[in-house]
Amino acid sequence: MGRGESNSKRRISRDEWERKLKDVKIRKEDMNRVVMNFLVTEGYVDAARVFERESGTAPGVDLEQITDRTEIRRAVQSGDVEQAIERVNDLDPDILERQQRLFFHLQQQRLIELIRGGQLAEALEFAQEYLAPRGEDNPELLEELERTVALLVFKDVKASPLADLMDVAQRQKTASELNAAILAAQSQEAEPKLPNLLKLLVWAQRQLDEKATYPHIQDLVSGQLEDPPADN
Repeated sequence: MGRGESNSKRRISRDEWERKLKDVKIRKEDMNRVVMNFLVTEGYVDAARVFERESGTAPGVDLEQITDRTEIRRAVQSGDVEQAIERVNDLDPDILERQQRLFFHLQQQRLIELIRGGQLAEALEFAQEYLAPRGEDNPELLEELERTVALLVFKDVKASPLADLMDVAQRQKTASELNAAILAAQSQEAEPKLPNLLKLLVWAQRQLDEKATYPHIQDLVSGQLEDPPADN
């Protein structure tokens, strides 16, 4: 963008921007539902109960189901994938029956945990018996399996090119995939609305940047407005 275009941008002062914000009417009930949606989807059961009591906002689901889902998710995050699979099957055996890719990823995570624990012979046997047959007709899954089995080659897997598989983020990825499948089976949204609203805010600010200078929200946690830069 040239200098002439930049100078033609409309400049909106903080006072004017805040007046415009005050003209936007958002019902408290709608905001409460967004908060409750986040608590329910992410599995914050105790917080959801407190928020329901203090705000009068119904969770819309059985909170006991959230407890089951949260404990399943926590099991994967702690590396106890076998327990997670057992609890999912107790909750709804059709979930893993229908979601074969998800089941493969859970078994892949079990393989990673065996390698993490130094059980290399058991890991190789597990891969051959439980994962290899599932990857035979699926090149994408076979590639994932080969990449995981390649961990066995390295003495120090944390220093290897495949170290990301050993990172806690890999557990979180598997846990999130399982969490989304359980939510779908319970006819709930797979993702909370709040993060998507924040992404929409960032996108909207970028679009407006092309046309105006105005107070931004840079820190989404605090939500504080920052004044636009002074004119040169």
